[in-house]
Order: sequence, then C-alpha cells, then structure tokens
Amino acid sequence: MTLQQIYYLLTIEESDSMNKAAEKLFVAQPTLTSVVKEVEAEIGIPIFLRTHKGVIPTAEGKEFLVKLRALYQQYEDIVQSYGENGTFRRIFSVSMQHYSFAVKAFIEMTKHFDTSQYDLALRETRTVNVIRDVGSLKSEIGILYISEQNRRVLQKLLREQELEFHLLIKCPACVYLAKSHPLAGEKELSIRQLEPYPCLSFEQGSDTNIYFAEEIWSEHIYAKTIKVTDRATMMNLLEGLDGYTLCSSIFNERLSNDQFLVIPFKESADSPNTIMEIGYITKKNAALSRMGEQFIKEIERYLAEIRKER
Repeated sequence: MTLQQIYYLLTIEESDSMNKAAEKLFVAQPTLTSVVKEVEAEIGIPIFLRTHKGVIPTAEGKEFLVKLRALYQQYEDIVQSYGENGTFRRIFSVSMQHYSFAVKAFIEMTKHFDTSQYDLALRETRTVNVIRDVGSLKSEIGILYISEQNRRVLQKLLREQELEFHLLIKCPACVYLAKSHPLAGEKELSIRQLEPYPCLSFEQGSDTNIYFAEEIWSEHIYAKTIKVTDRATMMNLLEGLDGYTLCSSIFNERLSNDQFLVIPFKESADSPNTIMEIGYITKKNAALSRMGEQFIKEIERYLAEIRKER
C-alpha cells in the first residue's frame, strides 16, 4: 500500500462518490476503482459499498479508514515540519565538565545563529555523563580533559563509545581560589601550604572512580574535602570557607567577576605537577554541524586570547 493509494482512499471517503473523487484528484474513475480493488485484495476486507447515491464505507472499511487517516496525518505533519519551509527546529547540544571558557564560547556561538530555529542545550555534568551523552548522540560535542593519571581509563571508555578526542590545549594544573583567601598573595602554592583549607571538587555520583574526577590529584588524601554538584555552589564555598580547587590554568578574570584567581601549583618530589590535555570529543566519522563548527571556533579563539595575555 502506497501513500498515493491511501490518499486516494481518503478522498473517496470524503467525496462519497467515485466520480467526484476522480474529479478532485484529476484521475480517471477506473483508476480509483482499480486502487480500491488492489487495496481490498491486499488487506482482505471490503472497504466501500457501492449504492445508487455513491459509495459508503463498510463497517470494517470505516475502522480501516480511521487508522489510515491517522497515519496520513502523521505523514502530513512530517512534511510540514521537514519539507521546504518546514517548521522543525534543529538541535544542538554540548555536554561538558565545568569550564567557564566553554560557556563563554557557547554564548558567542549563539550570536551567529537565529536561535528561534534551534533547540539548544549546554550541560555541565559528570565526566561519565559527558562521554555517554556524546556516545548516544544526546550531545554533539563533549568537553573534558585527559592526563597521565586518567588517560588509560578514559581512552578505554572513548573506544567503547566510538568517540574521538580532539586536543584543544595543554596546560599545567593550578590552584583556584578567591582573592580574599589568606594564600591569595602567594606566587606558587604547594600541597603542604593548602592542607589547612578545604579542597573542593565536583561530585561524580556513583562513579566514584578517581579517574573520573574533574580535578587533578584526585588520588591524594586531603585533610578537608567538600563535594559540590554545581559551579555556583563551588564559588560560594571558595569565598565563604577559604576553600580551593585544583584546575587548569585557563583563566580569565572577566569570567569570574574579578573575585577569583589562579596560582601556579608548586610541584615537589612527592607532588609533581600534572599537564592537563583539554579537548573535545565527538562521535567517530560524524561531521560537525554548522553550530558545532562555530562553537569549536569560538573556543579556539578564546584560548588564543588567553595565550596572548600570559
């Protein structure tokens, strides 16, 4: 049964006459008769009963035509949405660890598009969710970091999800804290200097594996630790409790309202510094959308600005 045959049958029902239906469809009346016979033979029931006043659906035919109309309505809805001048909205989503530079890039990216034509999503989420979201195509792009500490585990997950990691920047780990922190005036900070203060990190839920942590040195045993689930809470605790977190050196005071700063991590024999390879993940062999391309371009532009400021 074809869409054309369905359309013919529905027109016959609306017209109550083979001749009138033929006129509406600009086809010969024998053509409609042939279509009815073909479909009746295919489904095994009579659809119409001929009378001296025209045609009427049989009891079985009426039920069949109700289902056909619902089916054809779905087809028309699809054409209306996805055909020329369609009303459908394109989808673009990014999942990421908590990076303000990626938020900034997302904002700048949206300025290049008519966002009324898109459904957009920016998800700050757990590391495993970043990988799962892109693996399932819930998100087109994921932003995370790889280091020597988590490389083996994360690369295994990426292979299982058929994902590719694209390097954006390599940078040393730093200490992130409020300008009101007692150690804010130091040029470098060691683990020993930080011990009296609470170390803040993003909670990874049931995925407690240290390799999924967003912060470097997750395997270190800290005297004071606090887990948070969102960036706003972390900012409040950094100020209110003189907390700190270990993060990348990608930092711009404009994105932190001049309230926070980063200080280089002072390495030692017991605590060597870690190089973070920050990048984005995509599904293998999947081309980026126009929004995806613009988003990555904005990230690269921002990272280039950061390099100039150093």
